[in-house]
Amino acid sequence: MKIIADRNIPYLEGRFAPDTEVVFVDQWGFTPELVRDADALLIRTRTRCNEALLGGSKVRMVATATIGTDQIDKDWCEKEGITVRNAPGCNAPGVAQYVWSALLRTGFDPSRHTLGIVGCGNVGRIVREWGERLGARVLVSDPPRQEDGISDDYTPLDELLRRSDAVTLHTPLTHSCPHATHHLIGERELSLLRDGATLVNAARGPVVDFDALKKEVVGGRINAIIDTWEFEPELDTELLDAVKYGTYHIAGYSRQGKERATRMALEALKEGLGIPVDTDGLAPDYNEPEHLSAEVITASYDPQVDTDMLRGAPGEFDRLRNEYVYREEVS
Repeated sequence: MKIIADRNIPYLEGRFAPDTEVVFVDQWGFTPELVRDADALLIRTRTRCNEALLGGSKVRMVATATIGTDQIDKDWCEKEGITVRNAPGCNAPGVAQYVWSALLRTGFDPSRHTLGIVGCGNVGRIVREWGERLGARVLVSDPPRQEDGISDDYTPLDELLRRSDAVTLHTPLTHSCPHATHHLIGERELSLLRDGATLVNAARGPVVDFDALKKEVVGGRINAIIDTWEFEPELDTELLDAVKYGTYHIAGYSRQGKERATRMALEALKEGLGIPVDTDGLAPDYNEPEHLSAEVITASYDPQVDTDMLRGAPGEFDRLRNEYVYREEVS
């Protein structure tokens, strides 16, 4: 078996049998020539897996050590018999930690403020659970789950935007499905937010129209906490300077989250292709913290540190991200 793996996937080396050939490359180093005789690819968010890369190759599986799959042409892969696996929920506790630490530090008061959650999957569910444990009123908008018959107390998006003191986004990035999320939050939606409300984007950058967002944030009508940017790694430094917190796509970068992602990618190779792997010592699935408070959450992570890092070197987005020292989750 031959595997081409992103060298920045942590905790990966030494976990394959000696007779498995593993080639480690940079996330930009995947080429048609390199992958032509590979059986599987292990990737992250930047590697575009489509016909241009995979056409004519032996690749039978693409496993991404991330929750998102918008970098993969899943329809083409399915047609070609290439299995696609991701790591759903791997970083959800880390994202919840990021969102709640940032909100609490910017003055969100769970005893009197309302949080709107757009997308209540693996990440949104934990953000919601923490909010309810902290005493916040929480509103949820998730039309796909609602249409699938998943019982919940749903709020239409427009109403959620009008009623919330802060809105946090936790949707995948989709373009063509009935509830496409590309520019889900645009000029009209932003106009519905209350003056002084806060928008958090730790999902995918293009879920928000950043041109429209910039007008509202630089103008001072609303606040923003941004971890995922529409055109990353390229940044609008004027918007970066205007947001409350602006970080470099690291909301879910906890040690445990990264271990879970690597474990899930390895398990995909074992289950899908029978490749022997060693997952010993990698983090298990998430368990809800027994003790949770605003003090515990804010003490666990300070987004100002990462904001200062990015503002000091906005052109080094990917370097900062690749060199990030993984934090510990709330335990």
